[in-house]
Amino acid sequence: MKYLANTIVAALAIIIAAYLFSNAFQNRNRSADTISVTGLGKQDFISDLIVWSGSFTKKNPVLRDAYASLDQDREVIRKYLTSKGIKAEEIVFSAVSINKEFQYQYDSNGNMRQQTFSGFALTQNVTIESKEVDKVESISREVSQLINSGVEFYSNPPEYYYTKLAELKIKMIAEATKDAHARAKSIAENAGSSLGDLKKSDMGVFQIIAQNSSEEYSWGGSFNTSAKKKTANITVKLAYQVD
Repeated sequence: MKYLANTIVAALAIIIAAYLFSNAFQNRNRSADTISVTGLGKQDFISDLIVWSGSFTKKNPVLRDAYASLDQDREVIRKYLTSKGIKAEEIVFSAVSINKEFQYQYDSNGNMRQQTFSGFALTQNVTIESKEVDKVESISREVSQLINSGVEFYSNPPEYYYTKLAELKIKMIAEATKDAHARAKSIAENAGSSLGDLKKSDMGVFQIIAQNSSEEYSWGGSFNTSAKKKTANITVKLAYQVD
C-alpha cells in the first residue's frame, strides 16, 4: 500500500511538472510572438515667425566720437525699419561691443617691430522678430539702401520658425501611430494571425528639414531654420502581441 501511494505521488509530480513546463514553454513562445513595426508621420508647413539680425560698426580714434557716430547710425536704422512697417517693439538693439584696433609694423624677418593704436571699433547688433514673415524677408533683401545711406551694415540670413510646433508634433505622433498600427495589422492578417495587445511603444527622433531638399537627417534630430517652407517627420515604433 505504501509502495502504491508513493507511486501515485510520483506520477502526480511528473504530471504536474510536465504541465508547468508546457505552460511555461507556451508562455515563452507567446511572449516571442510579437510584431514590431515603424510608422511615419509627415507634415509640410510654412513658418509663421521670422528672426532677422544684422550688425553695424563705427570706427574712430576717440571713443566718445565713435559712440556718437554709432548712435546716429542706430537712429538711421530704427527710422528705416519703422518706415518699412516694422513695429518699434519688434526691433531690439544689443549692447555695444568695443574693440581696440592696432596697426602693426614688421621687419624683414617677419618679426613685429611696432604696434600703433589706430582707434576704437564699436559694433552693435539689431534683431527683428516678427510674424510678418514676408515683409521682414523682403526688407532683409533691401539692406543696400542702408549701406547707401552711409551705414556700415552687415545682414545675416533670416531664420524661420513655427510657433505651433507643439500642436503639430502631437498631430504627427497620432498619424505615425495610426500608420504603424495599420502596418502591424496587415502583417498579422497576411500571416493568418490576429493583432493582440500593444506591448511596447517608442517614439523616434523629430526632424525638420527644408521642403523638397536633399538635406540629410540626423540621429540627434534636424531642425532647419534657414528655409521658410519646411517638412517635419517623426517615427513611432510599436510592438504588438500576435494571437
